Amino acid sequence: EIFSNFENFQKLIPQHFPSVRIRSVRGDVSVVEEHLNIGNLELLIMAKHVSKPPILHEVFVIGGDAKGSHFKEEFIELDEGTKILVDVDLKFKGKMKLSAMFGKNNFKDDYEKLLDDFIRLAEN
Repeated sequence: EIFSNFENFQKLIPQHFPSVRIRSVRGDVSVVEEHLNIGNLELLIMAKHVSKPPILHEVFVIGGDAKGSHFKEEFIELDEGTKILVDVDLKFKGKMKLSAMFGKNNFKDDYEKLLDDFIRLAEN
């Protein structure tokens, strides 16, 4: 539930989401304008969130710095806890693409830190 609580990301984890503005909500689909910090990357995106609680949360980036990217978080209940499967297809354009190719970008590690912050929130 915490992963799809995007309306409160700015309050819950401001270090990663300095700004979140909901543009529209229709059932389990929401369009959200997000200012997202992942490590040293600062992204301004328009994202379509599709939630099927408690099993699935998907984010399709429909505009901005990472347009065409897709984030999928799938939650599997096990006896010993919840397993989270994460699949990220990240696409950059322009200067962001060059920075990702030639810069010191550890996106995987930085994204894991973001996920760790979400998990800490969920466990409390």
